[in-house]
Amino acid sequence: MTLAELLAYPGKASELVLENEVGSDAAARAALIIAMRGRLVEMRDAIVRGLNSTVPSRTGMVGWNAKTLNDADDRLGAPLLKRVQAYAMAVNEENARMGRIVAAPTAGSAGTVPGALIGLADHLGLNDADLVMPLVLAAGIGEVISKSMFIAGSTGGCQAEIGSSAAMAAAAVTELMGGDAKASIHAAAMALMNTIGLVCDPVGGYVEVPCVSRNAFYAVHSISAAQLALAGLESVIPPDEVVYAMASVGRLLPPELRETGEGGIADTPTGRRIALEMAR
Repeated sequence: MTLAELLAYPGKASELVLENEVGSDAAARAALIIAMRGRLVEMRDAIVRGLNSTVPSRTGMVGWNAKTLNDADDRLGAPLLKRVQAYAMAVNEENARMGRIVAAPTAGSAGTVPGALIGLADHLGLNDADLVMPLVLAAGIGEVISKSMFIAGSTGGCQAEIGSSAAMAAAAVTELMGGDAKASIHAAAMALMNTIGLVCDPVGGYVEVPCVSRNAFYAVHSISAAQLALAGLESVIPPDEVVYAMASVGRLLPPELRETGEGGIADTPTGRRIALEMAR
């Protein structure tokens, strides 16, 4: 399956993903739907735990951000964005506390999809049942991307992780809001296109800084991509070519910018100091 095939599908893109996965096997289809419902339960549980905890991670760098944001006054008058950001950080802070999360597609990028999808659904008062097929689509987008690039910061930089999760979330949100396959895939392409070149630079090698807040930013990024696609905007570059471009850039990134903790934010004086302190 390619993004071009999904783009040309006459119905909801999630239906083609499901068909590609299980064919006409009704029992397999039912089992996959049940599994996706279970993933949603786990995602929501991680959000709830994260929003209600200020327990620091083992390093002490994160652990209170989601609750702090969630409890803060909405001084910008942007309740959707605030909710999406808080939900995304809640999941990633649970990951930093070694709590149970759903990798989507990785642990380091696990907050983007639930942050955007569940955050939007709660903002609009939608039921989790409405999220199952969009989540199927998100998984399908991740699978397509993974055929061109290993979805890991160590191989392709953070663009391979957070970029993939943003593309997955953008497609899912677009479908949730009534977008057809064409709109959903263009949303994914625009989300991915605008993460190309993003490096993976975790301080001390821990998936905490800037990873937790990065999920908040890119959950909003995916909402923005969906907004554009639902208005009829399209990616000028064909979606599959966007994936190939991301993979090409990932292979060009030097090792220092691929999750080694030796470049970017991790290589600042403060980043190096923190890494030394944690190594003691």
